[in-house]
Amino acid sequence: MAIPHINILLTLLFLLLVASYPIQPQEDHAQMATSKLARTTLLETIDCDSACGGRCRLSSRPNYCTRACRTCCGRCNCVPSGTSGNYDQCPCYANLTTHGGRKKCP
Repeated sequence: MAIPHINILLTLLFLLLVASYPIQPQEDHAQMATSKLARTTLLETIDCDSACGGRCRLSSRPNYCTRACRTCCGRCNCVPSGTSGNYDQCPCYANLTTHGGRKKCP
């Protein structure tokens, strides 16, 4: 006699659980492809080689400067104008640090 009551109780709990589960609509494939394309185009808007070449052209160690600059440019997708300073133009570039806590980007 107790078994049918347990079955009914378990069925009701299961239905309550299923009813409370949030159902999220799926994006259609066209929207997903468009958003992926938009992200890649935004990331490809800057030419890091030429931007870092200009940034490091007056450096005493141009190869070291260019290598660090390319890393920062790849992460931030921006390089401040000029050969030094102007970090307010690219806060991400200015805030990257080495493991030792020094500025990573020239």
